[in-house]
Amino acid sequence: MATTAVIYLENLKLNIKAARKRIGPHRKICLPVKADAYGHGAVPLSLAALDAGVEYLAVSGIYEGTELRKGGIAAPLLLLSQTLPEELPSIVDQDLIPIVSDEDFIDEAAIAAGMAGKQLTVHLKVDTGMGRLGCKEEDCVKLAAKITGSKNLKLGGLVTHFAVSDSLIKDDLEYTKEQINKFNSIVLIIKNAGIDPGIVHAANTGALVYHDDSYFDMVRPGLYLYGYLPHAKQQDSTPEVLPLMELKSILVAIKKIKKGEAVSYGRSWIADKDTHIGIIPTGYADGFPRGLSNNHAVLIRGKAYPLVGRICMDMSMIDLGANVEAERWDEAVIFGPAFINAKDMAEKLGTIPYEITCNINKRVPREYVE
Repeated sequence: MATTAVIYLENLKLNIKAARKRIGPHRKICLPVKADAYGHGAVPLSLAALDAGVEYLAVSGIYEGTELRKGGIAAPLLLLSQTLPEELPSIVDQDLIPIVSDEDFIDEAAIAAGMAGKQLTVHLKVDTGMGRLGCKEEDCVKLAAKITGSKNLKLGGLVTHFAVSDSLIKDDLEYTKEQINKFNSIVLIIKNAGIDPGIVHAANTGALVYHDDSYFDMVRPGLYLYGYLPHAKQQDSTPEVLPLMELKSILVAIKKIKKGEAVSYGRSWIADKDTHIGIIPTGYADGFPRGLSNNHAVLIRGKAYPLVGRICMDMSMIDLGANVEAERWDEAVIFGPAFINAKDMAEKLGTIPYEITCNINKRVPREYVE
């Protein structure tokens, strides 16, 4: 295949070390690997992360958890989204860890574990201000007691999620502090009720970088471990973390066009002089966002060439200039750690780096480099 996503596992190891430096040696790290590890490849990335010292992995649902188990991964796997009751027998069988936040589902989980003759570990989620999944503060002791009172369930952890921890706006900083304080209070309430909350965890990337009082027993920094700081944090000349993914292709054709000739659908770009157009077999079906048409560059032989015309389903075009230095079959880097990265692209599109990497299609092969 001409288009390949290169995943630099050495950068993952460096990012894990950077996280360790922030949290110290005794706290645990949970790497979210949902959505195929945000496009990086769930099984290979999980194996590399565990080898580098990550203790927990997190996925969205049972399909992703089962994929990791089939890939030979025995590490603790958190299920971050609400699973379905009919999925519980498989969750028990695969030894996955669902997050629970209501009585009915706790009852369903206990029944499924009992029918299998097993004890299922669950983590109790508390809503401290995200407004999504999670029980209310006033219900936390009752639910924690219900879990610990069941012979078929074990309370393995207590979890919450932050809404604006990646923001340095004054109101957002205060809101995150309120969430942290509320969570601290809930942990204390549960402990005072004589209940061991298990592993207490809350910190996502924003909290890891901006709120060191949120680390508790474990952190869950997704964006950070994939190589990007929160949007409000600028990288300096010595980056704290390095992106893992590079998307590259091949310059498969070069053609000369004259001044006034148009390139691609919609004639959105018309040559203002005689020039040469390079064709790269990478398009929006590969995950190269169409919104970057006429607003991106591609790196060939260390030189950036502007993208011209609309990005097509399977192809993109670049302006190589009147005097062509590039040659047919040259490597063309679309984004990567040493060039325009996913964060730069996301800023142009008004989105987040996750969307860029997640959208790299399965048809693009992943190549893992140590």
